Amino acid sequence: MKLTINGTGYVGLVTGACFAEVGHHVLCVDNDAAKIKLLKEGGIPIYEPGLEELVKKNVAAGRLSFTTSIAEGVQKSDVIFIAVPTPPQPDGSVDLSFIERVARDIAAAMTDYKIVVDKSTVPVKTGEKVAETIKRYCPAKVDFDVVSNPEFLREGFAVCDLMKPNRIVIGVRSQRPVAVMKKIYTPFNAPIVVTDINSAELIKHASNSFLALKISYINAVAVLCEATGANVQEVAAGMGMDERIGRPFLNAGIGFGGSCFPKDLSAFVKIAEQIGYDFHLLKEVQRINAGQMERFVKKITDTLWVLKDKKIGVLGLAFKQNTDDVRTSPAIELCQRLQKEGATLRVHDPKAMGKARAILSNVTYVDDMNDVAEGCDALVVATEWDEFKKLDLERARKSLSHPIMFDGRNLFDPGEMGRLGWIYKSVGR
Repeated sequence: MKLTINGTGYVGLVTGACFAEVGHHVLCVDNDAAKIKLLKEGGIPIYEPGLEELVKKNVAAGRLSFTTSIAEGVQKSDVIFIAVPTPPQPDGSVDLSFIERVARDIAAAMTDYKIVVDKSTVPVKTGEKVAETIKRYCPAKVDFDVVSNPEFLREGFAVCDLMKPNRIVIGVRSQRPVAVMKKIYTPFNAPIVVTDINSAELIKHASNSFLALKISYINAVAVLCEATGANVQEVAAGMGMDERIGRPFLNAGIGFGGSCFPKDLSAFVKIAEQIGYDFHLLKEVQRINAGQMERFVKKITDTLWVLKDKKIGVLGLAFKQNTDDVRTSPAIELCQRLQKEGATLRVHDPKAMGKARAILSNVTYVDDMNDVAEGCDALVVATEWDEFKKLDLERARKSLSHPIMFDGRNLFDPGEMGRLGWIYKSVGR
């Protein structure tokens, strides 16, 4: 099929590449001319495992191409996806100006029936507004359908999640676009949930908010574990064996971040507020998440006492492993907290240092993780990269003025670290 994707960020570019991989012809559109130029020249603007190979393969096969023209995308496709940013606003609501702008541009270029698919994460009832906008700004007054098709991609695992989804949600106002949407997704061999648009939009926010709740729950349990001498990883393992609970997202740490959970949680709270419901439960999830960072910083200050003029090595800047995304990254927040206390930092991340430089200044960026500890008073693990598990612990211990590690992601075994001579502080253990 011929498909257009508006937006070439983490969602749009992965979606376009995977659609092309299963045989569709995909045109990706973005108003960032520099990004489109980079993609046309064979570059990739983001890091996502497996994405670069997929893009190059399908560009070479003629199934994937790029343009800055929305009009071209509308003219060449019958199904047009919207995958543009929906950033948070100061009050927790979502900025829908990018959605509105693209909807207007699509409408202006429409001359025959189109299916417009909203893949961006949006508040409930956004589909109704998109439909109103297209109807209002379409000079040709042609028929169309608006579909909600939320994404459930995890950054760092997005290609795998799209190629092997656990479900596909399609929200519609009529049955007319259902057959086409099913045809698009037939190659992915996954359960398809067809519902109304409002329900589809709520499924996305409800899912992410529940996962955030799960993380905050185990972080609250981690506080009890530290106070009683229990091990939160063993508690989580025991809980996770219950099929009603499951093990994923029961990893204690310094809190969740990224472009989805904090934004979607705040948006869901705001959505509830706008319809007259005070979502106390989700507000507590937010409070616990913020408190987890406070507790970790206190753990560092309690051990090192005065942070002013202390040199601290930090492993990790991305909000999670397998991505270069530093948006709302707990690792970045931690670095900024330590700087505010007067500490100087040596930092390393396998993929995110380029993007971190734009928001984290006055630090020393180190190319090799084994050099981060050089001359430092302590070492901090802030992101759960698998590479960090291979850190040369003996070299790091000798490089530090004192063998102190604060492990915010529980990558190492406390008993083993003690035997190796480390003063080792983790979360919930």
